[in-house]
Amino acid sequence: MFFQSESKAQTWRAVAQFADRPELLIYLGRSSTQVRNSFSEAFSEILDEEEQAACIAVALERWNGTPDSGRWLNQATLNVPTSALLVKVA
Repeated sequence: MFFQSESKAQTWRAVAQFADRPELLIYLGRSSTQVRNSFSEAFSEILDEEEQAACIAVALERWNGTPDSGRWLNQATLNVPTSALLVKVA
C-alpha cells in the first residue's frame, strides 16, 4: 500500500466568503503566518467596496495532500479587515 503525502511544502490561502456569491481567493502563501500577515492588504487591493461590504468571513485554509491530489481544509476563520467593517457601518 502506498500513501501519497507531501511532508515539506504546505500551501495556505485566505478566501473571502459571501452569502450571495461564490468564494474568492484573496491571498496564497507558504505558511499560515505569511497569509495572516498579508491577507488584509490583499483584501483591500483585490476586492472593491461592494465586495468588501458583502464579505461575511475570511477562511484560512491549508492544502492537504500531494500537489496533484488533495483538497483544501479549513483551519481557522480570520477577522474581516476593519476597512471592510467601516464600509458596512457607513
